[in-house]
Amino acid sequence: MTERVLKVNCPTCKEIVEWTNKNPWRPFCSERCKLIDFGEWASERHSIPGDPLDPEQLANMPGVKPREDDYED
Repeated sequence: MTERVLKVNCPTCKEIVEWTNKNPWRPFCSERCKLIDFGEWASERHSIPGDPLDPEQLANMPGVKPREDDYED
């Protein structure tokens, strides 16, 4: 019996990629495509829709520790 391999499209260039441990960049086809995607998120060209959080709401969330630079002097 042959093993079936999942194939997906690279989110950046749409090239067909095998989803296996042999591909260290999965779901991307290459490190280049992975870095392009990361840059899109970092520059906020990609985002997940939702309401912005008020800093007070964020500070009151369980498990969230405030950073020192979150406060103004």
